[in-house]
Amino acid sequence: MERTARGRYEITSAGGEQVRAFIPAPLPPKPPLVPDGSLQQALESAGLALGRLDSIATLLPDKALFLYTYVRKEAVLSSEIEGTQSSLSDLLLFEIDEAPGVPSDDVVEVSNHVAALEHGLDRLREGFPLSNRLIREVHNVLMRRGRGSTQTPGEFRRSQNWIGGTRPGNAAFVPPPHTAVPDCMSALERFLHNETDGLPILLRAGLAHVQFETIHPFLDGNGRVGRLLITLLLCHYGALREPLLYLSLYFKRHRTVYYDLLNQVRRTGNWEAWLAFFLEGVKVIAESAVLAAERLSRMFQNDREQIEKNARRRAGSALRVHEALKARPILSLTEGSRSTGLSFQATASAMKLLASHGIAREITGKRRGRLFVYDQYLAILDEGSEVE
Repeated sequence: MERTARGRYEITSAGGEQVRAFIPAPLPPKPPLVPDGSLQQALESAGLALGRLDSIATLLPDKALFLYTYVRKEAVLSSEIEGTQSSLSDLLLFEIDEAPGVPSDDVVEVSNHVAALEHGLDRLREGFPLSNRLIREVHNVLMRRGRGSTQTPGEFRRSQNWIGGTRPGNAAFVPPPHTAVPDCMSALERFLHNETDGLPILLRAGLAHVQFETIHPFLDGNGRVGRLLITLLLCHYGALREPLLYLSLYFKRHRTVYYDLLNQVRRTGNWEAWLAFFLEGVKVIAESAVLAAERLSRMFQNDREQIEKNARRRAGSALRVHEALKARPILSLTEGSRSTGLSFQATASAMKLLASHGIAREITGKRRGRLFVYDQYLAILDEGSEVE
């Protein structure tokens, strides 16, 4: 549906030239959303998939272990969209201070993303409202180290930015002037807090994401914060008990359609087309997350049975090291010894047994400071992540 009340343009000066900056109309859209049959069906399908994902979190025997790596996978994917070159293995190595040769700036950015999500979720669990203050806090954690640390972390911008192009005059899109950002974000905050309009949570998340990206309130990091906002909003409203839904992979796979639909909303107010795309993404990613969780659960059980069958008297030690590998899929013998309470020699012997059965693999080729990776674990998480 095309809408006339989609926003307005304001002529502003940026980089020594006059540009048309777009100021979006406050949410919700006017005239209101009236989901037709196909959009209503998409909403129901996405809701069912999200509900199944939420329920499986309570059934996973090792929920915390799955969350640990799944959150980090999302951090890698979300950062890749912004041009960061890092891998899940890089991040896991970085976190155990065993990452020689890893591009540190890139890994720091990914590590910041993990910290930003955890900060936001911790604040929500404390009862802090999903608000502009929390959004600024999340941005501060995201940008306080590394390349973004000079881009006023935690503060709304005080100058004009733009998207695409080499300067404001040839940009693909120019967000609101910085003077309009506080009012735009206040209106978005009121929309986030409105629990009386009857709008389904998934539609509210989809609308809020586009509005945030259109306002582009920070000098840098807007894309990552905008994607984090989806997860924080779903957790805040109780659609998810754990942060298990991340759309970065879907947006990355369909980046051209994603950007085209954002621009359609700005040009014509066609929210319905965007929401159909967004809901399909929720459904696809929720279903794939459920499958990954189920496959990991089966893999863990099969590996455990293999250890019990073949290790015999050493099964106790081997199972403890296996648990340590599940918690940290890249593990040093020193850390394995510390986390299991076994001696270094017992840990090394157990890890050798796991390696002999193809469960673990040594990746340094060294005699000292050896690191072991749980290959199949990371392979399941990485499936489908490589997008041209």
